[in-house]
Amino acid sequence: MNKRVWIAFCAVLALGAFGYSKPKGKDDFPKALLQARYVYVEAENGDINDINVIPEDRRAIMDVTEALRDWKRYNVTMRRSDAEVLFVVRKERIASARIGGTIAHGPVPGTTDPQTTAAGRLGAEVGPNDDMLYVYLLNPDGKKFGPVWHRFLKDGLNKPEMPLFQEFKDRVEAASKAAPAPAKQGSSTP
Repeated sequence: MNKRVWIAFCAVLALGAFGYSKPKGKDDFPKALLQARYVYVEAENGDINDINVIPEDRRAIMDVTEALRDWKRYNVTMRRSDAEVLFVVRKERIASARIGGTIAHGPVPGTTDPQTTAAGRLGAEVGPNDDMLYVYLLNPDGKKFGPVWHRFLKDGLNKPEMPLFQEFKDRVEAASKAAPAPAKQGSSTP
């Protein structure tokens, strides 16, 4: 078997293992999102407790988490390792910068001489000038698969409407109604 055929075969198997098939039409939706129960929300550059997450992204994490809880379709987990689905948010901005540092007084490791040390950090990022919402599936080992759904929209994560989240919710609800009902065990038709 040549290398390309083998890679294609493995990709098809991987997609099938996660209940996701390439959309055949507009109404198709990843089945794994319909069957999942546990979700986690984080920003593009970290979770809510990460000091590198800017306040706007932290607010978006809280808002999406609250919207998920109100929806009651998924259970929001406190740890990413417990989730099946990962929501990744980013508030609109053209660019942002972070500056930080620490100053410590004490002996330098390996010596007994007291000394003051300082360390600094500088970071920057550039991105789209739209809010974004990405939805990934998580493998059992915690690695992201996808995104299986994503959108960008100006003010898309602004409360109270949160149009990006609402669009995702509408797609899931429509796909749930269109999905065939699971067969009941123990029943047979004469």
